[in-house]
Amino acid sequence: MFSGIDEVDWASMEHAYGPADDVPELLRGLASDDPAEREAALDGMYGAVHHQGDVYACTLACIPFLFELAVDPGVQDRGSVVELLTSIGGFDLDEDDEAEIDEDEIEGAANYAMAAAAVTAGAGVFFELIADEDAGVRLAAPLALATLHRHPVRVLALLRERLPVEPEEEVRLALVEAAGRVALRHRPLAGRVAEWLGRLASRAHSPGLRLAALAQLARCAPDGLPGDVVPVVSGLLREMRSLPEQSAPAEDEPAPGREPDAESRCPDAAEPADPEAVDVEPVETEPVAAAETCRGEQVATPTLVGQLRSLSAQENAGRGAPWAADLLRTLHVGLDDRVGDRTALLADQLRSPDRRQRIDAVRMSGGLIRAWRGPYEELVALVGDQLADPEPRLAEAASHVLEELFGLAAPAADALAARLADRPEDWVRSWASGPPGLGSIVKALARLGDARAVPALAAALELPQVAHDVGFAVGHLGTAAEPLAGALRRRLAEVALDEGAYDRASPLLAGLTGLRAGEATPEVLRVLRGAPEYRGEWLRTAALRALGSFGPAAREAVPELRELIRRPGTASATEAAEALWAISGDAEAVLPALIEGLQSHQVHDRRAAAVALGALGPRAAVVAPRLRGLLAHEELWLRVDAAIALWEVSGRSRETLEALLADWDRSRHVRVRVAECVARMGPVPEGSAAAHVLRSELASVRRHNAMDGGYGSHDIHEDEKLLALCRRALRGTGKGSTA
Repeated sequence: MFSGIDEVDWASMEHAYGPADDVPELLRGLASDDPAEREAALDGMYGAVHHQGDVYACTLACIPFLFELAVDPGVQDRGSVVELLTSIGGFDLDEDDEAEIDEDEIEGAANYAMAAAAVTAGAGVFFELIADEDAGVRLAAPLALATLHRHPVRVLALLRERLPVEPEEEVRLALVEAAGRVALRHRPLAGRVAEWLGRLASRAHSPGLRLAALAQLARCAPDGLPGDVVPVVSGLLREMRSLPEQSAPAEDEPAPGREPDAESRCPDAAEPADPEAVDVEPVETEPVAAAETCRGEQVATPTLVGQLRSLSAQENAGRGAPWAADLLRTLHVGLDDRVGDRTALLADQLRSPDRRQRIDAVRMSGGLIRAWRGPYEELVALVGDQLADPEPRLAEAASHVLEELFGLAAPAADALAARLADRPEDWVRSWASGPPGLGSIVKALARLGDARAVPALAAALELPQVAHDVGFAVGHLGTAAEPLAGALRRRLAEVALDEGAYDRASPLLAGLTGLRAGEATPEVLRVLRGAPEYRGEWLRTAALRALGSFGPAAREAVPELRELIRRPGTASATEAAEALWAISGDAEAVLPALIEGLQSHQVHDRRAAAVALGALGPRAAVVAPRLRGLLAHEELWLRVDAAIALWEVSGRSRETLEALLADWDRSRHVRVRVAECVARMGPVPEGSAAAHVLRSELASVRRHNAMDGGYGSHDIHEDEKLLALCRRALRGTGKGSTA
């Protein structure tokens, strides 16, 4: 093994962390008899040689040696090697990707293409590995074939032939998943795969296999799902719960089918004359020990791979079917915008007697609500019910989901309040590094504007270090949080104006801003005057916003603000002018500073000036030509802010609406800001372009800011705000002229 490995000039190559001269040691580590050494080597391969999916020259040089490891029966954990090869060679670069490649990316794109070609060229070995004695290899081989082999018809035929004789339930599910992958990658075969999956789902197979078939059917041919998919899946989940843990397929399944013949396993075999004639009959097998039996010996190591496997093992401990959650997630992804079906299925899961299934359902509920709009009252109430469960992971998962829902969490308000009263130790969370933060229950209740969160916030304000997010929670509570004003003032007065001032003062300033607590003007002025050099600009911004929110109650700050606006063109001058206008209403004093800010070289400062000018309304009409000139600016957000300010100072909506609607189509990120303006303009004429845009938004089931592979903590709140603004604009409840 590894013939020629020392002849490769590894030192001339690099990986993610420098010279690749350590790669031979990593490859030899994959063949070690020591499980910890193998784990460390695998971690090194993913962490450096194939870092975040990247392909380097050294990655390409590894491919022949990885194939040697994959086919050597003396090597342990070969399934992990097969998975690594699949990842290295499975990158698809479509025509759109190729069109977007710039000069700096050409080498990387070429490496991806060469890796795909090299691994695909050797993919025939996976035909043999699909019947390997090592269950871990058999688990990884189907997806490798479906992803990498050039002849999908032969792959599909082998998957179907192998299923009846495969003894491990988890591997059987991998065979079904691989068929779904074939259908997705080779759309002409989707109908053929869908027909087979439909038969698997409807026959007397094990409930896990039937669920896997439904999940893949949802992915590749959702129209082929049965009309009663929710009760069918719910029934399968009940069957799975009733089976003994770590059980095999149902005992009443028919006799095994035939073993795949040599031709179907051989990479050079001819295609079957009629692949459709090859079907699967259920098979009675020996009991499956546990999913981990397919993965080989597991060890605890300090590597990233080891930690991830350890977490997975903890999560799946005691589960008879640890793969069920993955199947359900796949099913939900396939159901896509069928929100009613997905909600009904999750509601059934949340009523399950199986706590682990409820944990999965809580997490999937969060994913559904983040991405799709719908009536979620029942689902949210059921998530709230989990807060009373003694299983800490279940309650914690529920609290994290409810924290993101803001107003949508209302059906769970009483459950949140009960949990808050029972668990004062969870009101504030401390971390190994960084400031403490409010617990999820406190934030969820505060974001509902529920006064029952106030005692927890009061307690947080008495801690030696105030939670970094306490001010934002106060802002959501509004007048209900007025009893906290005294504590916020006192703590702000105690803040030492040193290099840590911003971290300590900003949560308190945010809280006072939310309360519009003008009585705190002396404490805020102390911070404004004494802001240190380190993060001083940020601290002054927070203080000026607080003073502006106080309005006329902050009159004693006027001399300080007049002094600040004497330095026009700076961020502080613009912010001071905005605060001075809110406090004194003296347009003549602030207008020159804001006009100067509109000419700043910094886009952020120009935006701030435009917003502040808009707040002056018709008193700033003189700047309309300048604002109009910004409607064609290359910076999206500056165009939007200038257009809104133009309407506010001129009262003419036509040119503003045209600009705003154009940017609405260009970027989903500006839609809330645009809708706020349109709603304030007044009634939107029926049949107008604006009405069409707003109604199209309301008709969409997908949230406007939903992302694949990520999300923000305020995404749901922002999307619900957008919907409310669209409705308000169409009802004509805003103020202003549409002339």
